[in-house]
Amino acid sequence: MNAFLLYVLLLKATCTSFSGVTSLPVVRHDLVERYGVLTDRQLNAAVAAGRTAPGPNGLWVVSVGYFVAGVPGACAGWLAAITPAFLIVAMLRYLGRRADRPAVKSAIQCMTLAAAGLVIDATIPLARDALTGPVAVGIAAGSALFLAFTRYATVWVILGAALVGLLAS
Repeated sequence: MNAFLLYVLLLKATCTSFSGVTSLPVVRHDLVERYGVLTDRQLNAAVAAGRTAPGPNGLWVVSVGYFVAGVPGACAGWLAAITPAFLIVAMLRYLGRRADRPAVKSAIQCMTLAAAGLVIDATIPLARDALTGPVAVGIAAGSALFLAFTRYATVWVILGAALVGLLAS
């Protein structure tokens, strides 16, 4: 896959995203299912690398680009990640005055709910690939419960899961 096509596909995903991984279903559909240039395992690794690195949550598309096309792909992913930020500056002038309108608020709420549904849909195949044994399933379940019922930072879940994984292996 050439770097320009990769940029366009990743740009489509990042332009339809509201936060870190809401573009995941689009990326998975295009690069794993449609073109077959990325595996679920590579996508999992890219998301993990991007989410554990400091900085914005959407930088995992840089890792996706690298897995698909090496350094030129990483550059395409980086450009796709930053392009929406430049586009939104122009849109803010238009939308800023209209943000308090009920129709605009409803549209944003509907898009957020649709994005949440798409993230859940994309998570299922990735979970099937990542949850390969009882330890992994236990870590995932424990992490979900910990995050649902406490107010501790996510870093404690990451550290705890890493410690359990190391002790179990």
